[in-house]
Amino acid sequence: MRGSIRISLLAIAVTACSCLAAPEPSIVPGPGMWMLNTAFSHPQQIVLKTSGTGRPIRFWYVILTVTNKTGQDVDFYPKSDLMTDTFQIIPAGKTVPAVVFEQIKRRHQSRYKFLESLEQTSNKILQGEDNTKDIAIVWHDFDANASSIKMFIAGLSNETVAIDHPVAKDKITGEPVKVYLRRTLELSYDLKGDPALPSGANLAYKDKRWIMR
Repeated sequence: MRGSIRISLLAIAVTACSCLAAPEPSIVPGPGMWMLNTAFSHPQQIVLKTSGTGRPIRFWYVILTVTNKTGQDVDFYPKSDLMTDTFQIIPAGKTVPAVVFEQIKRRHQSRYKFLESLEQTSNKILQGEDNTKDIAIVWHDFDANASSIKMFIAGLSNETVAIDHPVAKDKITGEPVKVYLRRTLELSYDLKGDPALPSGANLAYKDKRWIMR
């Protein structure tokens, strides 16, 4: 029992240290830094029966629109996670069958004619509005006990920073291990309705901000 308490307190301490140590993104991009113009839809849900289970499963998705006005073609390596207030973290695309994206694409065909999935989008964004990309980011349904979530989208900027890990040490030098953070878009939502019902849960928008994660 005491051991479990010590482990829990250590986890809380590590989290607190990490939050305190994390730097803020630059207000004005420095030399060589770029950031894509970004727009996003608020999360929507889609419920489908998949071949694996035969029962309805809910998925959540946002559609991200990115335009490169940086004056140069840029590398694009996006990554996205959904985190609940119960500390469940779900990487985008994990356990999401291909048929889910196909249904999303069909649903939004009239507005997003060239919709791409996050997993299949190319790793280069060309300059100009003619090369704007619409990208579907999809997550498997999350913890039914959650009351709020955060969505993190990285890769929209090349701004990075290295900080010292609050606990981990290099086995040879004894110096703190470096943790590399990327400028990341954070979207926050509260959960409304009954998450146990297939269509009874909705997300209420709270806030948007840029962080280093």
